[in-house]
Amino acid sequence: MGKTTSRRPGKKLPVTHQDFARANIANGSRRVRLGVTDLSFHRATAAVVAQVMQHMGLTVERQYALHEDNFKRLREGAIDMIASAWIPFSHGIYKQTVDAVTPTRELGLHYEPYALWGVPDYVSEQEVASIEDLLKPAVRARMHPLIQGIGPGAGITRFSLKIMDEYGLNRAGYQFRTGSQDDCIDAFEALYRQQRWGVVPLWHPQFLHHRYRIRDLSDPKGLLGSVDRAVLLAREDRLALLTTAEIQVLDNIRLSNAIVAELDDAFNRGEQSADEAASDWLARHPETLRRWLAPLA
Repeated sequence: MGKTTSRRPGKKLPVTHQDFARANIANGSRRVRLGVTDLSFHRATAAVVAQVMQHMGLTVERQYALHEDNFKRLREGAIDMIASAWIPFSHGIYKQTVDAVTPTRELGLHYEPYALWGVPDYVSEQEVASIEDLLKPAVRARMHPLIQGIGPGAGITRFSLKIMDEYGLNRAGYQFRTGSQDDCIDAFEALYRQQRWGVVPLWHPQFLHHRYRIRDLSDPKGLLGSVDRAVLLAREDRLALLTTAEIQVLDNIRLSNAIVAELDDAFNRGEQSADEAASDWLARHPETLRRWLAPLA
């Protein structure tokens, strides 16, 4: 028998991100499953992000869930991205569970959120300047004892439960209660209408800051964390859907606490949907949109 010549396969060239992206574009409609935390200011921010994606020819399917559930869905691959993740403090522990399974990438800077405990501006600052002041007998006698929060998965809720314990507010007769965002807003607005003293566990950005003057209480124990970065958090394996230029567009998106509070106010009190509020804002700021989309030129 003659000698058999082995056939060695030729060397394969590496497949690049752009190769995947071009293949996805060639295959037709590209769909992004965008997870949105089901609170109004997250909806308002996500509406801006979705409209930028639509400018790039993407089909955007928004799916709404509460904080922790969104990260679980991202980890499982049920969604591709989250708008917006608060990193590193409020949502950092949830992001770690995703990163343990698949790499993620942070894109853009939607705003710089932070948690706070606040009081209406008519509450005397001389008497109530910090969370510790809530323990003063004279303050406790005037302060509404119920502190109405939002859902249990929110960073502000986790921080507030620690505050109640470590400042001794439970023992002093205060009660922290979880609920919906509407429960929290309604409780604050009821206090304001009646000019009663009370505490609101809140965050920036939020439309109440656009309508009312709310004064932050100092937190000597540092339990409220610090300023987060609100970003578009994407699974790396799903970014192959996009070109490098499109990813840069998403990274270009820059809003602010004041802008998101304005969008949130239009959604909550201005009788606009989140998409209408986003469209209106983008129409009034065409240069901003052009700057974001510049990598596509």
